Amino acid sequence: MAVPIMEQPADWTEPGAHPVAPGVHRVPLALPIPSLHAVNVYVIEDPDGLVVVDSGWAMPDSHRALSDALRTLGHRLDDVAQFLVTHAHWDHYSQALALRDAFGTRVRIGRGERASIEAFDVARGLHPRQAELLRRCGAPELAGRIANAGVGAEDRRMPHTAPDGWLDDGERIALTRRGLDVFATPGHTRGHIVLRDAAAGLLFAGDHILPHITPSIGLETEPEPKPLRSYLESLRLVRGMPDTLLLPAHGPVAPSTHTRVDELLRHHEERLAAAAAQVRAGHATAHEVARAMPWTRRRRSLEDLDDFSQMLAVLEIEAHLDVLADQGVLDAHEDDGVRRYAPRP
Repeated sequence: MAVPIMEQPADWTEPGAHPVAPGVHRVPLALPIPSLHAVNVYVIEDPDGLVVVDSGWAMPDSHRALSDALRTLGHRLDDVAQFLVTHAHWDHYSQALALRDAFGTRVRIGRGERASIEAFDVARGLHPRQAELLRRCGAPELAGRIANAGVGAEDRRMPHTAPDGWLDDGERIALTRRGLDVFATPGHTRGHIVLRDAAAGLLFAGDHILPHITPSIGLETEPEPKPLRSYLESLRLVRGMPDTLLLPAHGPVAPSTHTRVDELLRHHEERLAAAAAQVRAGHATAHEVARAMPWTRRRRSLEDLDDFSQMLAVLEIEAHLDVLADQGVLDAHEDDGVRRYAPRP
């Protein structure tokens, strides 16, 4: 049974250091992404130095907010001994790299992120592989817009270098007062990890399990071939563990990891069924299926979304169609570089 939630502010994005367990504080840091609002980083107090799970976006406001939150706990930024990062997206990884440059803080991240970290080259654009995949999805115009999107000066300055060390599946991080077990949970990214404090009943979930939204799948420099298959397997992995308090990267703390995993699994079962129905209705490519389906809680059309959100939507549908092909529900083949799907007889 999950541990009780310590009192939290009504607005989960309220700045500060909010205790979630003895010696563990949640610090929300604002993001330049309106749809996400903020990212939670978790400060673990340890006699050998603070350990921080995730780090925020490398920008002055985030630096200041983290410094202010640590000050309320009687600490400074240079008291952080190490960052343990769940995955390499900028809102989780970039500020850790910036603070390493300033203070020498150690940074570790899942080993599965290595391919994307090493392949990242801002000169290629922010989403070069996604543009290629969109063409395979039958969305050449969207692919062109993504490929030709400009890279801003702030993006060019964003730190995205290698960590000091890698976190491996099954590894145990022994701190003075607690142990953190590392579990590989690919799907959101191929190298995503979660950290479990079994004794305290806590799961530092990163973006693997979010309380209010469904994580994007496979948005990275070098995406894996079947990200949704991996994501569903990772959800079932966590579901097979004893229940814990859910400490997400975006959104409020939740009392039960199991409850949210069950909701996410049901959501994807519904999306799989809806995608299969669209193929049976005659839509043959991921782009065609995505155009036929509603998006967001407001049930908007694909064309009503911005280009970035359209990209996520189309690639998510391709991931669902590939799972359906693996399950034997659909047939898949490529024709002139476009992947097409049909109901299996």
